[in-house]
Amino acid sequence: MSVWDDLPGQEHAVEQLRRAAESGSPTHAWLMTGPPGSGRSNAARAFAAALLCENTSGNLGCGECSACRTVLADSNPDVSTVVTENVTYMIEDVRELITKAQDRPASGKWRVIIMEDADRMTERTTNVLLKAIEEPPPHSLWILCAPSPADVLVTIRSRCRNVNLRVPSRESVTELLIRRDGLSPEQADFAARVSQGHIGIARRLARSEETRKRRETTVRIPFALKTASDAVRAAGTLVDLATAEATSSADDRASEEERGLRTAFGIDADATIPPQLRSQFKQIEETRKRRARRGIHDSLDRSLLDVATVYRDVLTLQLETNEELINEHMGEPLQDFADKAQPTETLARIDAIGLARHHIAANVNPLMAVEAMMVALISHHSNYPASRGARS
Repeated sequence: MSVWDDLPGQEHAVEQLRRAAESGSPTHAWLMTGPPGSGRSNAARAFAAALLCENTSGNLGCGECSACRTVLADSNPDVSTVVTENVTYMIEDVRELITKAQDRPASGKWRVIIMEDADRMTERTTNVLLKAIEEPPPHSLWILCAPSPADVLVTIRSRCRNVNLRVPSRESVTELLIRRDGLSPEQADFAARVSQGHIGIARRLARSEETRKRRETTVRIPFALKTASDAVRAAGTLVDLATAEATSSADDRASEEERGLRTAFGIDADATIPPQLRSQFKQIEETRKRRARRGIHDSLDRSLLDVATVYRDVLTLQLETNEELINEHMGEPLQDFADKAQPTETLARIDAIGLARHHIAANVNPLMAVEAMMVALISHHSNYPASRGARS
């Protein structure tokens, strides 16, 4: 299986990265951009694997050699991946990366630095990184990931080669889940539809019944909002679900990384880890804890997007656009919801969700932001009787 197989619907980007790896002298700074779910991090790791691939037949990124397997498992000593658990990167984090970039590769041709969420760098932090990107050592290669080029300061993006990714189509995600994960067409199609093409979330939905239950609880919250007490309870439920989702996701990824590390070192699943390797396995656990902390905000944002899909479906029914519903399995409750309100009220609810997402991104206390959102959603419910009369 090739390292490129996890990038469905990204043929243009894959071809660009494949050619660069095969050239033997790629640009020393890259910027992977695309919306959430487009696979920026997957593309960065696939590119790093292709650069270090040991395959001699010309099929770089084979996915079978030791270099490819260890890069994908985040255990290759020549690839450093950094993710901040803070709102922004600290200057100390970037200085540590710059020091790593000076080291010669341990076994491969390149020392690759992958920086996820590069849009979280402040201007001061960016200036520290700038010189390292302008004048990198000949053996170092930087890969920055961000939602769009505009999210990175012009001084950085002007020195990087941009690779733009898009959210893959529902069909391509469905095909990937069937081919790689062995799902039935019905399971794969459901996961691709409700995840709206987000590969990572689609995989979790397909693999985990608990993830599916959490999402189902989340999308049914709007139907239970009647009073202020309902709003407070619903806010607590949403934050608790996001915490559980973040913890579960971090645990799953850590398990995959540990399996990959055991495979790379030839250690059986139930065998004791040799003392000289324990520090590397301990690093996986420390990374898991950081991801869980950081993932709570990301998971909560995703939960709010799931709630927004309910109102998106309601608006679709109200405007009679004949577009496919994301939550089509809730057809009757959605239709009843749509019949009791006007499109302007639905739009106001969607705006309330957007405002909550903005507040959480600005580091407002998540529970307070979600409680305020729930109260705003209820305030529009008070118009139901008038809306019914106006429409009848």
